[in-house]
Amino acid sequence: MTRKKYALVGTGSRARMYLKALTESHADVGEIVGLCDTNPVRLAYHAEQLKPAEVPTYAAADFAAMLDEQRPDCVIVTSMDVTHSDYICAALDRGLDVITEKPMTTTAERIASIVESVGKSSGTLTVTFNYRYSPRNSIIRQLIAAGEIGTVTAVHFEWLLNTAHGADYFRRWHREKQNSGGLLVHKSTHHFDLANWWLGEVPESVYARGGLRYYGAENAAARGLGPRPALSRDTDPATDPFHIDLAANETNRRLYLEAEQADGYHRDQDVFAPGITIEDNLSLLVGYSGGAHLTYNLTAHAPWEGYRVGFTGTAGRLELEVVESAWVRPATTTIDPSANDDGEQAAVRPKGARILLQKHWEQAREVEIPTGTGGHGGGDVKLLDDLFREPAEDPLGHKAGYLDGVRSVLVGVSGNKSLETGLPVRLADFGLPLEA
Repeated sequence: MTRKKYALVGTGSRARMYLKALTESHADVGEIVGLCDTNPVRLAYHAEQLKPAEVPTYAAADFAAMLDEQRPDCVIVTSMDVTHSDYICAALDRGLDVITEKPMTTTAERIASIVESVGKSSGTLTVTFNYRYSPRNSIIRQLIAAGEIGTVTAVHFEWLLNTAHGADYFRRWHREKQNSGGLLVHKSTHHFDLANWWLGEVPESVYARGGLRYYGAENAAARGLGPRPALSRDTDPATDPFHIDLAANETNRRLYLEAEQADGYHRDQDVFAPGITIEDNLSLLVGYSGGAHLTYNLTAHAPWEGYRVGFTGTAGRLELEVVESAWVRPATTTIDPSANDDGEQAAVRPKGARILLQKHWEQAREVEIPTGTGGHGGGDVKLLDDLFREPAEDPLGHKAGYLDGVRSVLVGVSGNKSLETGLPVRLADFGLPLEA
């Protein structure tokens, strides 16, 4: 079998999963033929990790040259969110396949440019929603599709980011809405896609409320925290639970601390420094084509991390609760709680997941959740197989196409517009396709 050729643009931390797969577990079906980034230090780091293979590297301005010279079959996009559409469109316009990290893009205008390129391209666009592949989330999809609770009439979905993981979005480039679209786009598109996929329906309307209530300079001053340095590395780790030491982790040191000299980007901006333009508390009401409605809440400064979702149907109720991190140690260096262990677990909030199914006039029963190895309970392995190998039979439809990306981003974009206007927003008013 001839291996497929892949080029990757955006060599931050998100690139590692794809590069590792194509040099180890999936090296038999694919190879990396080019790396592209704005920062030469990060490029050099990843090129070093790929040795003994000699992979050419390109500056962001030379993206087109990489495509001309290396002639990849597919481009993987893991760059800053606001740049996704530029690379996606450039690759599609050449007839190449594209795999992009979520969110697909950040604004309605950028969605429109992608839709235009998809319409005239022979290439395909896949959005990597890895949460779909988690066994617990797949079971929810299966139970709803099987009609176990009848027709779903309402969904309540609460997502809690803790003061380690949640705070990290307020240290990095994500803190500026022009770069990330805010958490409603960068983070919540994961959750909106889950809701869309679980229900098998199309979102139609959004009303949002929210704001910056915890992080940021004004909130710090209101709570009497006093003056703060511009960078979290300059706080006292003994007294500041938001202190982050990039030098303490080799990957962070190589990818970010040592790369600052090249572009001036600081990955550890203080979460209470000025300049934050995104929200940390968000609530949405989303109406669906089939009549169901979703109430959604995101908090980015909780003491524990996880999510709760409840589905009310005409025949009963389905509930999922997930604890990814039970608590946060002061001055922790943990950023992604799903990839780390809490050590000793408190009995009152044990780490794990639980699904309860209760039909009308019956007692609740717990639904077993199978576990696998690797990230997201084995879900990441299935995602990579879907991306890089011949797709297996998949009655649940895990693999997400560009319309899934459109729907999820447009809920977030509509939420941002509702925040600005104080009014509900109809997705159809953007004039973008929501159905095939």
